[in-house]
Amino acid sequence: MEHVTIDGLRVSRLLLGSNPFSGFSHQGIARDEQMVRHYSVARVKDALFEAERLGVSGLVARTDFHVMRTLVEYRDEGGKLSWFAQTCPEVGDSLACARRAARGGAVACHVHGGVMDHLVANGRADEVKGAVALVRSLGMKAGIAGHTTAVFEWAERHLDVDYYMCCYYNPTPRTDDPEHVHGAFEEYREEDRRAMTGLIQGLSRPVIHYKILAAGRNDPEQAFAYCASRMRPQDLACIGVFTGDDPRMLETDVRLFEKHTAAACVGAPVTAGR
Repeated sequence: MEHVTIDGLRVSRLLLGSNPFSGFSHQGIARDEQMVRHYSVARVKDALFEAERLGVSGLVARTDFHVMRTLVEYRDEGGKLSWFAQTCPEVGDSLACARRAARGGAVACHVHGGVMDHLVANGRADEVKGAVALVRSLGMKAGIAGHTTAVFEWAERHLDVDYYMCCYYNPTPRTDDPEHVHGAFEEYREEDRRAMTGLIQGLSRPVIHYKILAAGRNDPEQAFAYCASRMRPQDLACIGVFTGDDPRMLETDVRLFEKHTAAACVGAPVTAGR
């Protein structure tokens, strides 16, 4: 597995995401419930240790209580994945989430994409600067996520962070509500993917590409090929897996990621992984 460095922090180019662990399927309420019932603490830990075995060294995970409790047990059992913490508005504002992330041993923390979409759309984006400053003061790398190009266009002009998390799709507008609404109608448009991946090429920070599989809607072979062709040498990708469908899903995804990034010849400044 290739690795990149974000301001001194070395991490694998493929990161494991946590949305399925917390029941965020983006496929409807029944599917959310299926993921919640499947992902006991024991099964989440199994997935984390499997990621390590496959060469993945980073985890993008929410600062919700299920994830944080699981990480306590995982680390007590020797787990070593570096945690990129995501703030989550349903359990506290960005400042409270940043403090929880630091207490939980996160190496980085980024502001939730829905929150950023909401702030930028309502002319309140400057409010995020306090959270970014707090993250840095707590010794973590600081970032922001977003589902719209407007978030990162604003950040390039006004914000100093260590990384961006750029979503390929904007499935539900967050102008009125920053939180994800379980069961809400979601739309995955090709024009959104083209716009975001086009913008990424000119961004000044490393980017974690996410929702590259459109929450399970895209063919994996084609999705990884597309992502690999649009990742810059300093970029990473993040994927979630649902082992209730396929216990070997992560192994398959790692193989596809490595196959297509190698084929795309991306890797000049990257150091060899373990």
